[in-house]
Amino acid sequence: MKIEGKVAVLTGAGSGIGRALALALADRGCHLALADINADSLEDIASQARERGVTVTAHPLDVADRTAVAVLPEQVVAAHGQVDLLINNAGVALGGHFEQVSVENFDWLMAINFDAVVCMTRAFLPLLRQRPAARIVNVSSLFGLISPAGQTAYCASKFAVRGFSNALRLELNGGPVGVTVVHPGGIATAIADSARVPEGITEREWTIRRERARKLLRMLPSKAARIIVNGILKDKARVIVGNDALVLSWLERLMPVSYWRLIPGLSG
Repeated sequence: MKIEGKVAVLTGAGSGIGRALALALADRGCHLALADINADSLEDIASQARERGVTVTAHPLDVADRTAVAVLPEQVVAAHGQVDLLINNAGVALGGHFEQVSVENFDWLMAINFDAVVCMTRAFLPLLRQRPAARIVNVSSLFGLISPAGQTAYCASKFAVRGFSNALRLELNGGPVGVTVVHPGGIATAIADSARVPEGITEREWTIRRERARKLLRMLPSKAARIIVNGILKDKARVIVGNDALVLSWLERLMPVSYWRLIPGLSG
């Protein structure tokens, strides 16, 4: 897929991988419709992207708000005239074992990490079908490939993104719209710091878990963004970001039940 002069819709653009993706796409001449729940950080990255000489619109958006998602395509088309690329990147984290996570927090995470992917896809797919070549890029996770203890809710959402993406790719096969699913490993973002604290856990225990998670986040978001954009340009069905994700994905294939014996300390 060629992205120069095309229009991309990107959620979660205000921070982390989304922020780096916005700049990486702009550097390649891709026009942007950026969405994020944080209006200040959204406008900041939009301004930076505009300096690259592309057209950029900023759309403050809670991706869990189905009404807001439903009207977004009309807003984007009014500003850009078309949509060629949809990147569902927005996501949140929630640590804790299943019995520590409330129903409300579990549903909150699923609404953002999975339901929003489905709703955004449903909203933009008719526009993408109108283009000669288009692509949907859904950001899953390393934890959409492996499933550590203490990540029940997060794994459920990211495995769901993976399954949805893979099935959708087959359904759209032969048409103009391709589907890519992305599995980042440890990317140095603030997702661990911004994760919701599960119920029934002490502050000390949560601090230990958060520090453990932070140490695993090593790759710069800018490098992750370059890998993802290269995957889009090559029409890849799956993009694994980072050696950690690559090694663990192979380990899970070889030892799908017992692989955790070889990597103690990663689970929560």
